[in-house]
Amino acid sequence: MTGGALLVCGTASDAGKSLVTAGICRSLARRGVRVAPFKAQNMANNSAVTASGAEIGRAQAMQAAACGIEPEAAMNPVLIKPAGETSSQVLLMGKPYADATARSYQELKASLEAPVLAALDGLRARFDAVICEGAGSPAEINLRARDLANMGLARAADIPVLLVGDIDRGGVFASLVGTLAVLDAEDQRHVAGFLINKFRGDASVLAPGLEMLSGLTGRPTLGVLPWREGLWLDAEDSLALEAPALAPAPPIGADTLDVVVVRLRWMSNFTDVDALAAEPGVGVRYSRSPVDVERADLVVVPGTKATVADLERLRRDGLDVALARRAAAGAPILGICGGYQLLGHRIEDDVESRSGVVNGLGLLPVDTVFDPTKLLRRQAGVAAPTWLGGAAVSGYEIRHGQPRPHAGGAAPGESLLTTAAGAPEGWAHGAVLGTSWHGLLEGDAVRRALLAWVAGERGRSWLPGDTPFAAVRERRLDVLGDLVDEHVDRDALDALLAGGVVDGLPSLDLQRTACSAS
Repeated sequence: MTGGALLVCGTASDAGKSLVTAGICRSLARRGVRVAPFKAQNMANNSAVTASGAEIGRAQAMQAAACGIEPEAAMNPVLIKPAGETSSQVLLMGKPYADATARSYQELKASLEAPVLAALDGLRARFDAVICEGAGSPAEINLRARDLANMGLARAADIPVLLVGDIDRGGVFASLVGTLAVLDAEDQRHVAGFLINKFRGDASVLAPGLEMLSGLTGRPTLGVLPWREGLWLDAEDSLALEAPALAPAPPIGADTLDVVVVRLRWMSNFTDVDALAAEPGVGVRYSRSPVDVERADLVVVPGTKATVADLERLRRDGLDVALARRAAAGAPILGICGGYQLLGHRIEDDVESRSGVVNGLGLLPVDTVFDPTKLLRRQAGVAAPTWLGGAAVSGYEIRHGQPRPHAGGAAPGESLLTTAAGAPEGWAHGAVLGTSWHGLLEGDAVRRALLAWVAGERGRSWLPGDTPFAAVRERRLDVLGDLVDEHVDRDALDALLAGGVVDGLPSLDLQRTACSAS
């Protein structure tokens, strides 16, 4: 199986490509296959930092965990981070490469193809199998000419494609057949089979449809994955947040805690709060309601790729007033990265928004100056005892903004963390906390200390759980592997990895609406 590769594409965004890819990775890794994930081009503001200081999509970091390996830049060579309605930051091999609009990015793709293919070739040389994830849908034919992530990658690397459809949305057969049909004959040659995701109901009712799908396309369905609650993990984009929130696990103490995450327009790394939701009796939901913000036990202002733009929207929607009322009432607020920056007094941004000097919300005594050089690194240290119990902590930084004490004089409060090098990080003033570190709440001791402090401030009788968050992640990844093992034809998957593109598959002709041999 040396060097084998498979591309998992979807009929639409959020069809389940990321989780299917992770499940296949987990299934293979548990069988002793040396496997790695790959996504040529990812558009997401949820990202992670590798040990070498490279920034990649969080989905690929999660998929690397499914493989039991460290994430690296080659697993996501191109990362696009939207920073506004028309502009994005483009990273190449984990480092900022260019700022681009939707149109200028199409012109930029020519310079990205070679490093993308080199990254994939490098992984295939080092691993038995590479499970690639597509982007969006291959049916976006207006983007096909310079495609790097879907059929363009399949043809350039000569690898087979597994097409995933979400049956829970309805119209899955039309989506699968239609996606295949709009591809040209050479692209269709790479599509080896289908996988149906999120099925609820009686499989016998679905069976005739699978037979008809095979008859229409000449391709098999390799599996039907059943609907399972709570499978999303380290989602790429906010589409995953449209699903109803899961009910929290029953509390251990007498009370529950209500956590509201302010839903910013350009929200990034919202997976920072996943660990809170893993604690019993803690409900986490996203909202832009001032009422929710005022009433919650804890409000989290998450990271953002457009701090100034999201600050303006907060003010427009009245959330600045709700946050100010919370702070005045001593109700807990936690700002993370961009959320920390907008809670401060002053922002000087000539990098992202190029807005110059902008007044922040004034709830923390810090000023932020944006530096053209992006800071990408992992960190470790110790938390302040008052709010976070003095626990050992770790996290990672992804930012242009550099918070510092407010220029207006001595800053009340104290630093929230101390780095391993002895430097102060973050700030705490009253019940308002801020930090630049993502991933901080994945630490069991610091997360539980934070929630215990919140419970004390809110008069709640809440008690923490005892399951490590790392174990929760592993269990979720095992569930994905179990789904593949139990509901996907593993022999067929192995055959695709070993044999590559299948010869002799028919192609659909849109003009004749019939199946003809290629």
